[in-house]
Amino acid sequence: MSLFPPGALAQTAPEQPPPKPATPQRAPAPDARLYIIYPWDGAQVRGEFWVRFGLRNMGVTQAGSAAPNAGHHHLLVDVTEPIDPEDPLPTDNQHLHFGAGQTETKLELPPGKHTLQLVLGDQEHRPFTPMLISKKITINVLPSAPAKTSKKGSGKGS
Repeated sequence: MSLFPPGALAQTAPEQPPPKPATPQRAPAPDARLYIIYPWDGAQVRGEFWVRFGLRNMGVTQAGSAAPNAGHHHLLVDVTEPIDPEDPLPTDNQHLHFGAGQTETKLELPPGKHTLQLVLGDQEHRPFTPMLISKKITINVLPSAPAKTSKKGSGKGS
């Protein structure tokens, strides 16, 4: 004898999907500021050069960390398309990720004009909302200096 009427077990509610994980904090500190320390806008650089990142009123942490009021840097090189604040930033030669919490890097770009801009990303590489983004700067990369040749004598008569 069954305690349930016929078909009762087949009418149970469908299984619910597991709850989504809590959304990480997506808003930057209201007074946070992201900027490029070096090179400055309009700078001329040659060969390999340092890019130093600046951040005020927030912390720098590694990717994947849910530390409050912190994120990690992404350097955009010659990026012209808009950033989608809902998607993780791409990873390619124009979207450089610094997921270990780095605050500087060495770059080597071909000669010519280039733009650099920083975006602070959350633990999932997404921009904060509203986006915390630096001013876009333009630099001019000069051709590398030719190697200096030695002007020593040929050794004859010395």
